[in-house]
Amino acid sequence: MNIAGWLQARAALDPGRPALFRGTEAVLDYGGFHAAALRLAAGLDQFGLTPGDRVAIFMKNAPEYLVALYGAWYAGAAVVPINAKLHPAEATWIIENAGARLVFATPDLADGLSQVTPARVLETGAAAWREMLAHPPVSAPMHRAPRDLAWLFYTSGTTGRPKGVLITHRMLMLMSLSYQTDCDRVDRGDATIYAAPLSHGAGLYNMMHVHAGAAHVFPASGGFDASEALDLAAHFGRAHMFMAPTMVQRLTRVAKQQDRRGSGLKTIVYAGGPMYSAHIIEAVDQFGSVFVQIYGQGECPMGITSLSRADIADRESPEWRARLGSVGRAQSAVEVRVAGVDGAALATGEIGEILVRGDVVMPGYWQNDAATTAALKDGWLWTGDIGAMDREGYVTLHDRSRDVIISGGTNIYPREVEEALLEHPAVREVAVVGRAHPEWGEEVVAFVVSDGALDEAVLDAHCLARIARFKRPKTYVPIEALPKNNYGKVLKTALRDRLAVSS
Repeated sequence: MNIAGWLQARAALDPGRPALFRGTEAVLDYGGFHAAALRLAAGLDQFGLTPGDRVAIFMKNAPEYLVALYGAWYAGAAVVPINAKLHPAEATWIIENAGARLVFATPDLADGLSQVTPARVLETGAAAWREMLAHPPVSAPMHRAPRDLAWLFYTSGTTGRPKGVLITHRMLMLMSLSYQTDCDRVDRGDATIYAAPLSHGAGLYNMMHVHAGAAHVFPASGGFDASEALDLAAHFGRAHMFMAPTMVQRLTRVAKQQDRRGSGLKTIVYAGGPMYSAHIIEAVDQFGSVFVQIYGQGECPMGITSLSRADIADRESPEWRARLGSVGRAQSAVEVRVAGVDGAALATGEIGEILVRGDVVMPGYWQNDAATTAALKDGWLWTGDIGAMDREGYVTLHDRSRDVIISGGTNIYPREVEEALLEHPAVREVAVVGRAHPEWGEEVVAFVVSDGALDEAVLDAHCLARIARFKRPKTYVPIEALPKNNYGKVLKTALRDRLAVSS
């Protein structure tokens, strides 16, 4: 049940079909991709790897990334993808925690990493890499059991050291098949453009495209450039991209500046942070019905809920606004409930913690029994996200449980306040947090990135016209840019720390 068997099957069926592209230039067809993975797997054997050993990948997006990924899987190893934006010392902590003895790294990252990690660093394109690709190939991908570790995903660590999430071959297969059922149908003529890091959601979405025989396009820039992404979509057509909400905003802004409507775009899946209604409405106005939202966590990769393109774009439905603010309905391979502190399901519309169970949910964290016990209870993953479910099963996220503000004994959900503020044309970005208050326990503070000077009176009146008085910010803090981690998530801990220092 090795997930990499999908590449072997596609290569047997369609060996001459172009598979990996650097920009618009074809690098390998499916037969060549498969052969490179077989040879790399044989080359890895010289390092004494045994099935289940971890191989880290610290690479920027490039065709070699998928060769390294599938070569490691062909050898029976588990991969540890590491965000290329991390400092070498941060990457080294993950490598050592995972017990990885080998690391694939692109040339721009290899030297810095080699100076701080005891693991063997294999630089793509260097002599050792070329020698591995010249090895006589193994005959086939190594067999792996459904519960064997395939991908060791380290969380973004917004509140401390990242935890390693155990992702099995079965989880990856079910996630990929659920995508085809619940999100978007991938066909042979499609192309996926890797504008977001392959260490995260974009990389998890390579497998359904391998299975279908689609093209895998790596921007020549190695990252996300909105103009480049639009050019590639127009060139290849039927283009799929995974994006964080901040990337969607940038793509929309550039397209509006260049008067472009997203020719060639088939699907943009967005996830990884809150997408505010004002932003997705603007994006649909620019590009049309190409957006699908998914909600997942590393602990249930890309697989909790999905919101269809029809739900996002169909403004004729009387439920459109409410559904647009949701993250959709449970995907096919999982059950989702909103629960109270005892784990019992709450009534329709009541706010509680979102729980999920199914075979896409992790078996636990890597070498962290305490965290596993806290997250998994009676077969359910406690996500730490607070939300509600309507009568048709649509789930609306309110906030992370740690971000809820309790003022005067009443819960205030920052996202509701943020949504209201973002309807003001001068507000570009906003993050709402709680600050300690001697009488009320906490009070609401809004950090605002704005176009021009911040007029607190205007923003206050704007909020009072949309939300209850007790929810409005008591303080508006102008800020040039919100602090974010390497995945684009706002670091509310940093904002709370800033308030604590200034108080």
